[in-house]
Amino acid sequence: LPGCAMDLAYVCEWEKRPKSNHCPSIPLVCAWSCRNLIAFTTDLKNEEEKDLTHMVHIIDTEHPWDVYSVNSGHAEIITCLEWDQSGSRLLSSDADGHIKCWSMADHLANSWETTLGSMVEGDPIVALSWLHNGVKLALHVEKSGASNFGEKFSRVKFSPSLTLFGGKPMEGWIAVTISGLVTVSLLKPNGQMLTSTESLCRLRCRVALADVAFTGGGNIVVATSDGSSSSPVQFYKVCVSVVNEKCKIDTEILPSLFMRCTTDPARKDKYPAITHLKFLARDMSEQVLLCASNQNNSIVECWSLRKEGLPVNNIFQQISPVVGDKQPMILKWRILSATNDLDRVSAVALPKLPISLTNTDLKVANDTKFFPGLGLALAFHDGSVHIVHRLSLQMMAVFYGSSSQRSVDEQTIKRQRTAGPLVHFKAMQLSWTSLALAGIDSHGKLSMLRISPSMGHVLDMNMSLRHLLFLLEYCMVTGYDWWDILLHVQPNMVQNLVEKLHEEYMRQNAALQQVLSTRIVAMKASLCKLSSSTIARVCDYHAKLFLIAISCTLKSLLRPHFLNTPDKSPGDRLTEICSKITDVDIDKVMINLKTEEFVLEMTTLQSLQQLIQWVGDFVLYLLASLPNQGSPVRPGQSFLRDGASLGMFRELMVVIRIWGLLKPSCLPVYTATSDTQDSMSLLFRLLTKLWLCCREENHMTEPDDALIDECCLLPSQLLIPNIDWLPIHDGIITKLQNKQLVRLQFGKAPGLVGHTVSSQFDAFLRAPGQPKIDHLRRLHLGAYPTEECKSCTRCGCVTMLKSPNKVTAVKQWEQRWIKNCLCGGLWRRMPLSYS
Repeated sequence: LPGCAMDLAYVCEWEKRPKSNHCPSIPLVCAWSCRNLIAFTTDLKNEEEKDLTHMVHIIDTEHPWDVYSVNSGHAEIITCLEWDQSGSRLLSSDADGHIKCWSMADHLANSWETTLGSMVEGDPIVALSWLHNGVKLALHVEKSGASNFGEKFSRVKFSPSLTLFGGKPMEGWIAVTISGLVTVSLLKPNGQMLTSTESLCRLRCRVALADVAFTGGGNIVVATSDGSSSSPVQFYKVCVSVVNEKCKIDTEILPSLFMRCTTDPARKDKYPAITHLKFLARDMSEQVLLCASNQNNSIVECWSLRKEGLPVNNIFQQISPVVGDKQPMILKWRILSATNDLDRVSAVALPKLPISLTNTDLKVANDTKFFPGLGLALAFHDGSVHIVHRLSLQMMAVFYGSSSQRSVDEQTIKRQRTAGPLVHFKAMQLSWTSLALAGIDSHGKLSMLRISPSMGHVLDMNMSLRHLLFLLEYCMVTGYDWWDILLHVQPNMVQNLVEKLHEEYMRQNAALQQVLSTRIVAMKASLCKLSSSTIARVCDYHAKLFLIAISCTLKSLLRPHFLNTPDKSPGDRLTEICSKITDVDIDKVMINLKTEEFVLEMTTLQSLQQLIQWVGDFVLYLLASLPNQGSPVRPGQSFLRDGASLGMFRELMVVIRIWGLLKPSCLPVYTATSDTQDSMSLLFRLLTKLWLCCREENHMTEPDDALIDECCLLPSQLLIPNIDWLPIHDGIITKLQNKQLVRLQFGKAPGLVGHTVSSQFDAFLRAPGQPKIDHLRRLHLGAYPTEECKSCTRCGCVTMLKSPNKVTAVKQWEQRWIKNCLCGGLWRRMPLSYS
């Protein structure tokens, strides 16, 4: 096997607790959402209470120490955790038949509440799943060089488990209980819930293990086992429908199978128990993974459901010639692959990346050494983890845990035996791109492992970049969080990745470009954080996201004067006129606009003053930094050659100028050295000259000396404002690049030391005692804020939780980032003492 395919990125553990708090017999569960939130359970008793409190812990992978632990209210142990497809709601079920649905309170990733739930009284839940929403993509590795995202990631025809009127998928969940019942809960759009419970088959028998999968036709398949390898693994088809406002469940038996190790004479009674039963993916009901174990060993088998012809006896062929022509077909389970005898398996993690498994795709993946989505992870009782191929079960990579380092010394082996059970993973999950693996071990410690996309094969730089680029594009198209890809980006890759990502983006059609326009900026920002040479551009990309949002909001406030308006909205007409009329005099541009479209209420204009001030300050800052554009360290540098952004600033200056005629107090405030100077028209003139230099990407010209001289004079005419840039780092990702293991503790923010670059950058950021600012409302919060704030888990942007405003226009601005930050990151509540 090639070297270092897997390594530990970080571990996060609980404060030291006495051994008596520990219940080793309890199974743990964990789940990983597409927003890179991980939910998991622990087996710790509380000091005061003698019985267990069943906690659910939720972390964001970038701030693992900031754990949100909630007393789940489950009376028995938690048996399943399942995230929905959007990654923002969580189902939990327990051994008493209760199911709860958790969602974020106030859209905060560290504040959760449960409002919905269902139950099958006293009947432990063994399998749980959200219903399928009919969205299924396939990643085609052979098309990874194609220009069109639609070819690389194609939509697969797949029906939702249940549809509402008009084909909209219905939300809900399905669960299987230990006594052989299947229960389905449907959430109606009006908030009503329909629940129904039915037995899987007439002869109900004990279900020790079960799993749920979906078929393309909208049916549900349930696999069950009673835990003994001498019994068959049963499969059932479940159809859910709504009849007369009631939920109806129909079940039907499908072909079953016996594990091969039970029929193999050499191993006949060797593995008495089936310990793991999983469909290979939620939407692959025709492939199943089984693991049978004894006290010390396990064996894993992979089976697939095939259509086969049924040979017909000659007697029948003479009677009915029709039968002879067409052989009858039946469905039959056939074994695909099996492992040899392994150490005892303690947990299994399956890939979530929907990689296409056609022969050509598999061949290209093998030739280019692109393995994400092709491996599944097995954890063993000796603390090691193997990654094996999902079809052949052949070993692809191995990780030896702390306790499983092969020791040659006989003494240590003996000592280990007596020291009690080894530390091993009791629950494990792969990330959505399969580039990271989270494990919860028998001490409740969370380990984050990096998995190389090439499984440790050494590739040339170009190929490594192509692999990461392919997965970044996948996240861009699906909207999933890409934190786990950043784990693999080295500082020397950043520049190339950003350029290639931009090239690929420019090859898409205009409509798709518009949909992805902000996501690609956020993606570039997160990449630029990872290298000291590109760190200043992080600020620029975040400022660009802010500019796009302000521009959209302010333009959407303009109202057409007549209701039967022509085809263009005032905002579009503004853009058109500003780009057509290249005059440097702001009043000459303004004359061409219909001023009545710009009339707004006075209170509205006043409430926008902080946003208007930012636009004014930023333009002044940019022009003042034009003369020293030789130093790329300063933030704001990339705007000076970005025609589109300068054009946006120019449009906004015109809008602000018109609004200033209506209500002068909404204008940006400048501190000028002379009273008579018209600061806005001066800045507009310089901005227009700079914009003319780079408005066309193909004909970029350098700004002439006269313009640079005028910009040199700006600091003597106006006070250059201090721009509040976003904090550069408060997360873990930049600390993981040198491949050193980072040790963390839950509930305790580490004293994070950034990479060397932070020192030169601190000049732009505020020192601890200085006043804080609400980055999105542009309000000053004082040095020790009294208002509760929230910060973005990805870009660190800070804003107040409660809105101080009542004005509709400002509400409209706040709606833009109420659920997610402008960069797409989730919000988390900050402690009041964050200053």
